[in-house]
Amino acid sequence: MSLDRNLFTLTVVPNQGDPTVQDITLPSGAVYYHKQREGGASYRINLFDPMSQSMLSSATAPHASSRHKTIELYNPSQAIEFKSTGTLTFRWCFDWHEHIFEWKKEECYLVRKPDPAVLVAITKDLPGRLKTSTIQILDYNLNRFEIADRKGLEITILTTLLTFQDLNASNNNAPLEPVVLSHHMEHETPPTPPPRPAPKTGIDRIAEMHAMRYEPNEVTINEEGSVEDYGEYAEGLLADDAMLFITVRSASPADVPRVLQVVEHVKRLRHKREVTAGKPSEELHQYVVYDTQPTVPRRIKLDGPPSNTYSPPSSLSVHLSKIPMPELRPMPNPQKPPLIPPKDRTTSSGSPPRNMSSFPRTPPAPAPPPGRHSTPSPQPQQGTAGAKTGSFWGRSRK
Repeated sequence: MSLDRNLFTLTVVPNQGDPTVQDITLPSGAVYYHKQREGGASYRINLFDPMSQSMLSSATAPHASSRHKTIELYNPSQAIEFKSTGTLTFRWCFDWHEHIFEWKKEECYLVRKPDPAVLVAITKDLPGRLKTSTIQILDYNLNRFEIADRKGLEITILTTLLTFQDLNASNNNAPLEPVVLSHHMEHETPPTPPPRPAPKTGIDRIAEMHAMRYEPNEVTINEEGSVEDYGEYAEGLLADDAMLFITVRSASPADVPRVLQVVEHVKRLRHKREVTAGKPSEELHQYVVYDTQPTVPRRIKLDGPPSNTYSPPSSLSVHLSKIPMPELRPMPNPQKPPLIPPKDRTTSSGSPPRNMSSFPRTPPAPAPPPGRHSTPSPQPQQGTAGAKTGSFWGRSRK
């Protein structure tokens, strides 16, 4: 893969004043880091800052060709395991804050199993043949992930790459160049690193905690920080014309009451700011979302507490919006129609009715016209065998 000149680029070149030192320079020629290797039976290289001469990192191992090395960062101190994982291929990996980085040939990847790996650094020459190389850090790929201590990661990637040069010299049985500290470094004590800045407090601490998240319009209330600090931070978000709404949510069940206090404080601050500026009061919509009940079947305990007792919500989210949000309005529960019991189809004797479909259906006789009386027609009578007079089966006796 070719290099892009528009990206952050570092070049490894020999130092002109000291042949035992290598400089890592910017494209402009300014020295960015110093790399030195200590002499001795064991393997060790150090990476220094050129301005303060403070040690930034070191790589140690029993030998330069060892398959396991230890990278140590300073100020603050952190030990990182750097080992070879390839059997027939060139592959070295190290862990960095819940992420795995792996060197494959001239490229360094961020491993994301089962997703494809992401390229984060590239060097011009193969690591196994490195002599004078150029390395680039692909910041646009690193920005896609939440990575802690980006500067420490940059130093670690560069230190691992510099160990490949000594690995190549060891595999080729090249004589190792002893490193002797310069006169300036032998007789002068490196300056004390600057003290750490004081931890932030108040609204600055609230903004620092939310700066590491990807939800710019969400305010998560936890036990750290006061209600006033959260209210000032949330009101500052609403003061931005580009921010149409914010969401104030609780981090735990214990923070649910604090959410309501923060929301009330935000509305007071917003009203005070509008009155001071002489602006008309802008309408602010408020939508409250409680925790949802699970849809699993409920088990009724006869000896347990009554089910109609009140229990506070375990989570609470309040949306403060400058525009209406109909999708967050509470919807009434639809009322089900009352169930009508089926009619009793049993007969007066208690037995179910017969299936009338098996009997022929005779249409009813037409009703007589009104005003007239219908007289039944006489039915013919049949004679019996014991009759003295009459006919027998419709014929006269002889």
